[in-house]
Amino acid sequence: MNFSETIFALASGRGRAGVAVVRISGPGAMAALEELSGQSRPEARRAVLRPLYRSKDKSLIDQSLAISFPGPKSFTGEDVVELHLHGGPAILAALFAELAAFPAFRPADPGEFTRRAFEHGKMDLTEAEGLGDLVNAETEAQARQALRQMQGELGRLYDGWREQLISSLAHLEADIDFPDEDLPDGVAAAIAPKIAALRGEIESHLADGHRGEKIRDGLDVVILGQPNVGKSSLLNALARREAAIVSDEAGTTRDIIEVPMDLAGYPVTIVDTAGLRDSENVIEREGVRRARDRAKKADIRLFMTTADAPDIPSEFADLFEESDYRLVNKSDLATIGIKENAKSRIFSLSVKTGLGVDGLMTALEADVTRRLDLSGAPALTRLRHRQALEECVAALQRFEAAREPELAAEDARLAVRSLGRITGRVDVEDILDVIFGDFCIGK
Repeated sequence: MNFSETIFALASGRGRAGVAVVRISGPGAMAALEELSGQSRPEARRAVLRPLYRSKDKSLIDQSLAISFPGPKSFTGEDVVELHLHGGPAILAALFAELAAFPAFRPADPGEFTRRAFEHGKMDLTEAEGLGDLVNAETEAQARQALRQMQGELGRLYDGWREQLISSLAHLEADIDFPDEDLPDGVAAAIAPKIAALRGEIESHLADGHRGEKIRDGLDVVILGQPNVGKSSLLNALARREAAIVSDEAGTTRDIIEVPMDLAGYPVTIVDTAGLRDSENVIEREGVRRARDRAKKADIRLFMTTADAPDIPSEFADLFEESDYRLVNKSDLATIGIKENAKSRIFSLSVKTGLGVDGLMTALEADVTRRLDLSGAPALTRLRHRQALEECVAALQRFEAAREPELAAEDARLAVRSLGRITGRVDVEDILDVIFGDFCIGK
């Protein structure tokens, strides 16, 4: 990365707006503001009104609110200028043309401001990822998790484990490198319980049911049942809009229909599937195959029957588990009432009249909240975190089984390196482009 270049970009939303924010970062940021405004740089971190002029004829581009953030006390660690001006496309185009004409100035790449912040030690990789998640958060839970990560909770947890390992490794290497020194006996034996305890902590952290990842990506709630039991009607009722076509004709839904939702502040995807039955139609058979495949991967499954045939049909009994929901629809037409049992997740519904739908929604909200509870220790949020922690655990297991202290020390070093890759302490060049490439321009 060339830090001699000054970068600029729109840091607010694109399109016409009352106010747009343009961020400039790099060694030329302050001089550019002075040149554009014809005035000296403002006092640090104080908003001042500054006119912005074209260099060619000194015509006014716009009046802006300018704020300077001298490095290293800035977001990127460099000199930063933020210009708050009117958000018309013509104004922004004129300003960007002026900025691009300055020597060693260029538009920022996606995520480049945040990457520069990382490179200058303003945040670690987990904090940078948390910032990216916060920008993209669509539900309250996603925003809360992202804020915790951006504020360093996850990084501090991993750095704490890393420091414990480094301390143990230092003692072990001292025992290896200085055998003639008057060091305490049994150094390796004293370290072993600490390593075992640390491995247990990491394994417990990994055994979280992918909670953090599911808060980022959402839970899958899949509706299953035979044709014409009311699956598409239930999808529409839960989504509160006509997301799926509803018809009396059997086999109307032949493919997967997905509707993202915010359920009690948590992200979920409600999935309608093809009716499960034997069919000679090639397309319908493919729909049934996809339905069964999606059911096997689902986080929550809603098995739907009707009041006149409330039992789970044998055609998909192999998919059903006791923890699944049983929804008995069309209860308004039933001659015999269905005994509801929220504890065993049996619900009597009439999607047509709305009877029981609110009760089901309440149960789902409670279930999702329990699964994705944000209290307690921060959860890992990405596959790369999980893979690095699994590598760390494997190295610690080899450490405990090693017969030679030199081999044990090498496994401890590998464990330290695995933890360091999560926060960006070591060996991260190969993943930086992937991480920061997912950011939007201007961040």
